[in-house]
Amino acid sequence: MNGGRGMHSNRDLEMEYQAQISTLRPRISARRANMTVKFQDLYGFTVEGNVDDVNVLNEVREKARQQGRVWWALESSKGPCWYLDAHISSIPKSSLNFSAVVNAITLKRLIKKGIPLNSRPKVWFSLSGAAKKKSTVPDSYYHDLISAVEGKVTSATRQIDHDLPRTFPGHPWLDTPDGHAALRRVLVGYSFRDSDVGYCQGLNYVAALLLLVMRTEEDAFWMLAVLLEDVLGNDCYTYNLSGCHVDQRVFRDLLTKKCPRIAAHLTALEFDVSLVSTEWFICLFSKSLPTETTLRVWDILFYEGANVLFNVALAIFKMNEDELLITNHVGDVINVIQRSTHHLFDPDELLNVALEKIGSTTTTTITKQRKKQEPAVMAELDQRLRRLNFDNGDVK
Repeated sequence: MNGGRGMHSNRDLEMEYQAQISTLRPRISARRANMTVKFQDLYGFTVEGNVDDVNVLNEVREKARQQGRVWWALESSKGPCWYLDAHISSIPKSSLNFSAVVNAITLKRLIKKGIPLNSRPKVWFSLSGAAKKKSTVPDSYYHDLISAVEGKVTSATRQIDHDLPRTFPGHPWLDTPDGHAALRRVLVGYSFRDSDVGYCQGLNYVAALLLLVMRTEEDAFWMLAVLLEDVLGNDCYTYNLSGCHVDQRVFRDLLTKKCPRIAAHLTALEFDVSLVSTEWFICLFSKSLPTETTLRVWDILFYEGANVLFNVALAIFKMNEDELLITNHVGDVINVIQRSTHHLFDPDELLNVALEKIGSTTTTTITKQRKKQEPAVMAELDQRLRRLNFDNGDVK
């Protein structure tokens, strides 16, 4: 299959003309009993929720329709790529003026409200830096890479093959031979592009969601590349997960600072927040939050950077503060968090807490905190390696 070709045109048509921001209508019997109902989200995932959840999601979709009209009006008046001229980092300092600053503020505000479904692939591709990264290599780069690695077997390819059927099982496209093949090509291709990363479990969920949004393998591949090489900004997916360990330490410190009552209670319970937050940071919430909420987080991630991951993680704890403070066991904490994340169908509520109520953590702050935590993490990892070598009889 051609990696640059649309992978599922029938699904695209359905999304654009039928399922796109459709109104969910539970049966009358379900509404009366407030039963659990199942429905498909805009990206084909089966979701379970009660009727209240459906009502919230319908309100969210109505807001999305309104957002779509705003973006389309801007495209009509300023051109289809108006957001490129409003991206402050792409504007030379000598050209900055009041109008440019206003446009940049408008873009930032609109991205926080959500990029429309149809616009998301091209906006992400441009604003994230993926288009620029792709432009630095020959047009045939992806196809040549996939052809060159076909049939090669490594520890990364074996792990990828093991994880493919476990990646969003039951999805109408991802969990098919075509879906598995497309996801495999993207993951295997990247494992050869960056041997330091190779493949890390968790990337399968990230890449799968990128495939659904971007709609072509090649664009999903470049989004994965810019995400790992530029956007996240640390070694989250290297063999020893050093960047992930650093981020967990940074997050614990931020939780103590931003949510001191919660942090103190969890410490008393001897609860390690990494039990829930590690998956959030490795999978970028793709396994934890409803898909449409996850993609709203990713809208900001690809524009502003990894700081939004910390803000959202803090918000999840903050939104459950009252329940968390009356928990008595580690298992209770996990249940509260998981129940909450699975039903966070309103991204505006989550992002309002994340970016407004608890005070947004900036990229500069995250960078400084990472540098502060890195020495301790590297020392700890080195000690683990020495202990492992000693246990294996490899004493030097």
